[in-house]
Amino acid sequence: MKLALKIDVDTYRGTLQGVPRLVEILRRQRAGASFLFSLGPDHTGRAIKRALRPGFMKKVQRTSVVSHYGIKTLMYGTLLPGPDIGRRGADIMRATRDAGFETAIHCWDHVKWQDGVEKANATWTEIEMRRAHERYVEIFGSEAPGHGAAGWQMNPHALRLTQRLGYRWASDCRGTHPFIPVWNGEIVACPQLPTTLPTLDELVGTDDLNPENVHLHLLRLTEPAAPGARERDHVFTLHAELEGLKFGDTLERLLTGWREQGYEMVSLGRMREALDPALLPRHDIVRGEIPGRSGSLTLQGEEFLSTWKEAA
Repeated sequence: MKLALKIDVDTYRGTLQGVPRLVEILRRQRAGASFLFSLGPDHTGRAIKRALRPGFMKKVQRTSVVSHYGIKTLMYGTLLPGPDIGRRGADIMRATRDAGFETAIHCWDHVKWQDGVEKANATWTEIEMRRAHERYVEIFGSEAPGHGAAGWQMNPHALRLTQRLGYRWASDCRGTHPFIPVWNGEIVACPQLPTTLPTLDELVGTDDLNPENVHLHLLRLTEPAAPGARERDHVFTLHAELEGLKFGDTLERLLTGWREQGYEMVSLGRMREALDPALLPRHDIVRGEIPGRSGSLTLQGEEFLSTWKEAA
């Protein structure tokens, strides 16, 4: 069984402080992972606009946003100019690759993408994705293997670009298993490897879960099936700003538990290598809500033409 670790790096602080610590933890645990970097300006402070979104303030209170992100980060883009993460953090990004970990694209401007892409037009979307694509090439000297959208937010133009830009995989949505995405009947030939498990910030503070016991909840979700049943792989998204800082000990307990359950912790690229896109099911892309997260996200929907297949 494989469990891919997808690490979203949202901020300048996460790049400088969280990524090196995660590299240490993962090497100690002999775990593979994919680091998805934000490559442009850190405008985290502009996320204050989400305060009116249902559920946002509850999440802020549960996860202690100030302690996780830091006061300075929460002022970037408002009271302080946003630092260029790709320029200032390039050495750390390359060191992560040189340590043996897969690197890929998260976004150009995290807040701008997460808050704007759903209703954006093709031109806006292509500008944002190409900025990130070109900056990645500038930093690493090669093209990115994949893309994982900020906040699991996508639109049809972005989906098409995952194919046009040549990505071997994308992890832009929440779901249950790898698939070929379909948007309003249009098939996009870039396999999606969706996040299958809840994130720590969606769980901590709910149902008496805290950093000391939340790993037990996640381990119950990944317990291997009964003998003879089909084994299931997983994708777990973590954040450099959370597991790379205050939740590091929680991550260590999770990795130990998953290894004891028989999982091999791998990168998304390794998971993709084991798949034949021609054999993957095709699923609609839809929008919906996830417990513990505010607003709607991009989700894996029903299998494409499943109703027609059943009727046939």
